[in-house]
Amino acid sequence: MAEVTIFSEKELQKECIILTSRSSGAGGQNVNKVNTKVELRFHIDSSILLSPDEKALLHIKLASRINQEGYLIIQAQAFRSQLKNREDALRKLAALIRKALLRVKKRKKTKPTATSRQKRIETKRLHSSKKENRRKIES
Repeated sequence: MAEVTIFSEKELQKECIILTSRSSGAGGQNVNKVNTKVELRFHIDSSILLSPDEKALLHIKLASRINQEGYLIIQAQAFRSQLKNREDALRKLAALIRKALLRVKKRKKTKPTATSRQKRIETKRLHSSKKENRRKIES
């Protein structure tokens, strides 16, 4: 299992194409005249930050978010400022890549301990006696 590379948002920004457009939603005149929406495009195959194994893993795990040209696209339009939206998009991209590259350890099956087996049987016995006491008494 290979070690996951750790990279900063600034390193990612160097490999991204950043496009801006007008944001949708509330905001009055600001929405109509200022390009605050940020669309961040990250081409996985041409990245120098990622190893070939990591690129393959990203293609598998993020297949639904990658377009025909091989770009991973992130959009941000939560803030009224283009700068804040750019930072938000970079943060989202970094988090998405880190999460996709995180390898989950396989769970090893273990047998129940003697105490846990004993405890389980005791609880079953108590539950059974509780239900037994609810029955009608035959005379």
